[in-house]
Amino acid sequence: MTTYHKEHLLDRAAMVLMRTMLAVQPKLQFTPKARPDFDSLMEKTPEAAGVTYETAEIGGVAGWWCKPQRSLPGSAIVYFHGGAYALGSAKAYRNFVSQIAAGAETAIFVVDYRLAPEHQFPAAVEDAKAVYLGLAALGFPRLVIAGDSAGGGLALALLLLTTEGAQEEGIPKALAAVVISPWTDLALTGDSMEGRAAADPLLTREALDGAAQHYLGDQDHRDPRASPLYANMSGLPPVLFHVGEDEILLDDSRRFASRIDVAGGVAELHI
Repeated sequence: MTTYHKEHLLDRAAMVLMRTMLAVQPKLQFTPKARPDFDSLMEKTPEAAGVTYETAEIGGVAGWWCKPQRSLPGSAIVYFHGGAYALGSAKAYRNFVSQIAAGAETAIFVVDYRLAPEHQFPAAVEDAKAVYLGLAALGFPRLVIAGDSAGGGLALALLLLTTEGAQEEGIPKALAAVVISPWTDLALTGDSMEGRAAADPLLTREALDGAAQHYLGDQDHRDPRASPLYANMSGLPPVLFHVGEDEILLDDSRRFASRIDVAGGVAELHI
């Protein structure tokens, strides 16, 4: 099911201001030297009231818990931050994720997965699976997987791995996934890469192509663990997508949701 949302009048001024600000800034580059600026930007998100933060290591991978005052027992969300596999950190994303934790009334673990180019594929996927298995071992039988941008693609790659593992290895199956503007196709074949290029205020095809090279090197850009769009969608739990109509990543969500529908699954796409 696809739902198109009209622009909210209260958002219009914020979007105009954001576009004006970004227009005079250099285009975002996904290199290690951009990490401090990216983290500083993300840390400006207001934190939700009543959410506490705790550092932790789960499955051998570091991260931060965002814990609301009221939380569903036995439930957790594992969250993967954006940044094209080169930028971002769990600490910088705490405030952003606290808003989700408060709204969902569920504890969220934000994963500090290893970044490229220092740690190329499949390092991030290995970290994602280790955290998921670690949370299950800690006694969280009800798990949801979430993320944005590259973290959204990583969330879907993990969803596919755990769905397959639930059938073959007895790994607990996730209840659902929630992804925001996920990067699901590192081969960059979506029509929106060109069709929305002039409208997208933040991302460019060139920047994403460079990030994909840093992450994958000479490995296959259509490997389903890196580009989950090319995976078998059979048996997936429900997936909720949110994406903007002016994003070059728009078709990464539209095509993924369509493929879930064809496979007989449940996908809800909000544009």
